[in-house]
Amino acid sequence: MKREFDLLSLGEIMLRLSPPDNERITRGDAFSKQAGGAELNSATGAAMLGLRCGIISKLPDNDLGVYIKNRIRLCGVSDDYLVYDDDPDARLGVYYYESGAYPRKPRIVYDRKNTSVNKLRVEDLDPHVFEAARCFHTSGITLALSPELRETTIEMIKRFKEKGTLISFDVNFRGNLWTGAEAKECIERILPYVDIFFCSESTARLTFLKEGDLKSIMKQFTEEYPISIVASTQRVVHSPKRHSFGSVIYSAKDDTYYEEPPYADIEVIDRIGSGDAYISGVLYGLLAHPDEYQKALEYGNAVSALKNTIPGDLLSTDLKEIEGIVKEHKSDGMISEMDR
Repeated sequence: MKREFDLLSLGEIMLRLSPPDNERITRGDAFSKQAGGAELNSATGAAMLGLRCGIISKLPDNDLGVYIKNRIRLCGVSDDYLVYDDDPDARLGVYYYESGAYPRKPRIVYDRKNTSVNKLRVEDLDPHVFEAARCFHTSGITLALSPELRETTIEMIKRFKEKGTLISFDVNFRGNLWTGAEAKECIERILPYVDIFFCSESTARLTFLKEGDLKSIMKQFTEEYPISIVASTQRVVHSPKRHSFGSVIYSAKDDTYYEEPPYADIEVIDRIGSGDAYISGVLYGLLAHPDEYQKALEYGNAVSALKNTIPGDLLSTDLKEIEGIVKEHKSDGMISEMDR
């Protein structure tokens, strides 16, 4: 079925403020501003690889909302389904991010209570949205923000599913938003509708109380729910500036696990959004190359590895660069020092 969008995502879009040059929040006098948010990050990456993507959210109808809208457009993501809040108390979520350097860890301060996105209702959207995309993506962060947005999100998942849309969901557990028990109870309500499921091994154990090795845990989700694909990232943090990254994808359709050697010793500039970038690469692979699960895994790993080297939440790349990274990662021969 031909649809207007390959991917639509739902989530809060935030203003990120960071002190420059590894300065501390408590000491620096200046902040650089950027846009970000888990679901926007994923939509941005998929758009840069070539998919037609859009974001669903609610922004304050003021200059901050205009700034976010302009950033979304600059990333090649459609703002057709943005809703604007003209209430006097309309506000945009903000977070302050301080980079780390061993032994100092990165730090985050959130200011996101009572933001405009929590006022989003299904009735705010054109009903056509539910048959406008091949795939709909959201995350546990969106479910956790407020009881009101939680019910809106669950209803939207059901309506997209009714129209034959693939449902993609990233658990993306955040302990500062809800407890593991709350997350488990809520997410288990939506898993019967999910086709593509992103969940780390630690979250599966701590939140869903799964036991066994990673591969058996991944398969358990597909046995308990009609989930087709489970993807689990594997990150090793050697220091704030040096990570290794890989993943495993399980396809219930062919009962097969897909893997590759991890990207080792990534030079980390900014890890924020790298998990979302992984999702963008996997979704690009699944939607652009159906049933080629190894290719989806390779795109996901490469996009995430690259995002670690780019400042800010949002990815900056294209398909040619990612395919070059994939090729070099698989190569046993000499690798050029410069792309020229």
